[in-house]
Amino acid sequence: MSAYPPQPDRDSAPWWERVARGEFAVQECDSCGTLRFPPRAFCAACRTEVWRWRPVVPEGTVESWIVSHQPFVPGRRDPYLVVMVRLTAIPGCLVYGNWRGERPPEAMERVAGVFTEVGAGVTLMDWAPADAG
Repeated sequence: MSAYPPQPDRDSAPWWERVARGEFAVQECDSCGTLRFPPRAFCAACRTEVWRWRPVVPEGTVESWIVSHQPFVPGRRDPYLVVMVRLTAIPGCLVYGNWRGERPPEAMERVAGVFTEVGAGVTLMDWAPADAG
């Protein structure tokens, strides 16, 4: 089974739709207010199933990064950087994405989300230096 294009499931499909429209959102529990990502049916804090989407600014800091040699996109074989970003809006949340900077990222570097259309109706949430725009 191919990892590309991403295969949205029941919980993630609305998130992928939002990203395609240029919106980054997380779930907010209606019961306790906990913000969470990735999308899932239950709140880890209070176990309720009632939540709403809350748009947040896609920004954070680089926690770590790797060079991936695994080709997920058909026709692409070149290595690429994947960053692990700690979201500013949800400090306990780590999000992964492709690096769109001109140079390798630095630990704790401030970054901003970049919406990247990659074809096949897919838009990805990538990351670049916050001062790049």
